[in-house]
Amino acid sequence: MSTTTADSIDIRRSGAASIGWVLSWVAAAVAIAVTAISASVVLDLAGVGDPGALTRYGLPTVQTIGEVGAVVAVGGTLFAAFFVPPQSDGVLDVGGYRAIRFAAVGALVWAIAALLMIPLTVSDTSGFPLSETMSIDRLITALDQIADARSWLWTAIFALICAVVARIALRWTWTLIALPLALLTLMPTALAGHSSTGGSHDYATNSLILHIVGACLWMGGLFAVLVYARGGGRHTTLAVRRYSRIAFWCFVVVGVSGVINALIRVHLDQLFTETYGQLVVAKTVALVVLGGFGAWHRRHTISTLSATENRTPLIRFALAELFVFAATFGLAVGLSRTPPPANVNPADMPATELILGYRLDEAPTIGRIFVDWRFDLLFGTLAIVMAVVYLRGVYRLRKRGDAWPIGRTIAWMLGCAAFLFATSSGLGKYAPALFSVHMVAHMMLSMLVPVLLVLGGPVTLALRAIPPAGRTAPPGPREWILAVLHSPYSRFLTHPLVASVLFVGSYYVLYLGGLFEMLAEYHAAHVAMNLHFLVSGYLFYWVVIGIDPSPRTLSPVAKLAMVFGSLPFHAFFGVALMSTDNVIARSYYNSLLLPWNPDLLSDQRLGGGIAWAAGEIPLVLVMLALLVQWSRQDQRQATRFDRREDRDHDSELASYNAMLAQLAGQPGGPGQAGAKATTAVGDDHDVEADGDEVVDVDASETGPGARK
Repeated sequence: MSTTTADSIDIRRSGAASIGWVLSWVAAAVAIAVTAISASVVLDLAGVGDPGALTRYGLPTVQTIGEVGAVVAVGGTLFAAFFVPPQSDGVLDVGGYRAIRFAAVGALVWAIAALLMIPLTVSDTSGFPLSETMSIDRLITALDQIADARSWLWTAIFALICAVVARIALRWTWTLIALPLALLTLMPTALAGHSSTGGSHDYATNSLILHIVGACLWMGGLFAVLVYARGGGRHTTLAVRRYSRIAFWCFVVVGVSGVINALIRVHLDQLFTETYGQLVVAKTVALVVLGGFGAWHRRHTISTLSATENRTPLIRFALAELFVFAATFGLAVGLSRTPPPANVNPADMPATELILGYRLDEAPTIGRIFVDWRFDLLFGTLAIVMAVVYLRGVYRLRKRGDAWPIGRTIAWMLGCAAFLFATSSGLGKYAPALFSVHMVAHMMLSMLVPVLLVLGGPVTLALRAIPPAGRTAPPGPREWILAVLHSPYSRFLTHPLVASVLFVGSYYVLYLGGLFEMLAEYHAAHVAMNLHFLVSGYLFYWVVIGIDPSPRTLSPVAKLAMVFGSLPFHAFFGVALMSTDNVIARSYYNSLLLPWNPDLLSDQRLGGGIAWAAGEIPLVLVMLALLVQWSRQDQRQATRFDRREDRDHDSELASYNAMLAQLAGQPGGPGQAGAKATTAVGDDHDVEADGDEVVDVDASETGPGARK
């Protein structure tokens, strides 16, 4: 690795390993203390024997140490990706290199802890001592029967993959893979536990995902900044400023999601009378204290660091804040081991509410689809955030006097509105219960929403609204976007064949390959399906009608070939659904016990008809967009040609006319008529461009350190 511009961080002086282990044991001590308070109540409610002190206190200890390892992994990958600049050739600088290395260690600790949690979970669930659950046969049987054990296995697999990727990462682009993997390791445990069952568990699970991700980014980013500052990193001020922006929004997300999750599990009058409620109050107090630390950092520490480069106040307050974080994580683990109040899941709760998280007493109608909303905390929030961020970019352009086509703004806002409607209206509410409604939502998310979003040109807007960092400044968001556009991953994903297979092929794998039947009962699967529909559709239509810069340039004919090539596969999928005699996910739909949906096969065939007919409206939009883009491309080419001729004083036309004049004296020459006709064609150069700015993405920019 080149070190000509390397950072001077001293990893031995940074104390990354020591700080990590101290935080782990502080968090574990709090978790053990909280677990001891409600241990007897847990045993009485579980109705199983006492597995022994080794399981009772070993489980929260191992879980807490593992979660601190996950925090370190998330923080290290986040730091290497966005807090400090890489070298000009895209190779990680020493600061980012050290961060990604201790992230690998944190992910490995998380993987080992997750593996240890499997026998501990089996022992805790069955009531047998840990020594009796360590046999291979019993563990294999438990993995088939105990959902929490499977969650820990998936956590270990994801964490191990993350550790390997982080360990081999040398270039900045690898951090864009390591960071999502680090966040992915949090998902299996976020989707298990108290929030995954009972009434309103869709709200509880989605809020817990936001809560855990926000908390890990917040604490992990602070840990990485502290380690970097203690090691004497020369970009400490830059790293602290970038972390401060992320920490503020993490505080907002953690606070709001925590309140939502707590109100689902405990009533207001139980906050001080129930152990679960008292722990919620303790976590709330810790959140307020952490918010106070953050406010102090923003007002005093950052300004002191910028003015004097004195790291001592930052290091002191960051250490104190991390200890509060560790105690809060210990409280969270203890809270997960504490049973919520008994009135959370009453015995007479309908099967639909147990499975979906809410009641569906009546059949869907047009009125209920449009009026009976259930806001999706993940995708509904994402739709609103996308709209707000886009409008902010447009406002920034208008404020400095730059134009932005109103049609693109309308397309983007319509796409966000359709996204919100598909996930949070009655359509999103009934989609998990009816296959036909699910197919309507699927078609909207994969064929209508992406078309509108692509026509909004968000990448072009970002490249115009975000100022460049400059040649001597560290790379910023604009350079990150350009680096992603020029990465080999983007080039691979935008290959017409890859984009088409991901878009159309997933229909066959999901519905006709048996995957939907396996996953239909899980809330996490519905979240993953919606995300896949949106991303695969956006990728396909970005290649076909995208106005944003793309790693690949396709001719209009090639784009038409992609559209018409995918149509037969889409139509055949709909016909296959209408023709099948087997109900997909029959056991799942039967378990909902919906009296107004007795004919599952007819509903499935209706879904097939919807899939068959749904491509018509997006096809019209795509064809219109292609025709407009094709026309504008011809206009731009003509305008560039005329401008070049004006600069060269029509040298090409004069040269051609001279050649014709020379040929006119030869036998069989074209004569004067041909010259006049050619001159008439050459005089037609009054073609105006459409006025839209074409963003020039320089192919030489291959990393975030590259400059315009």
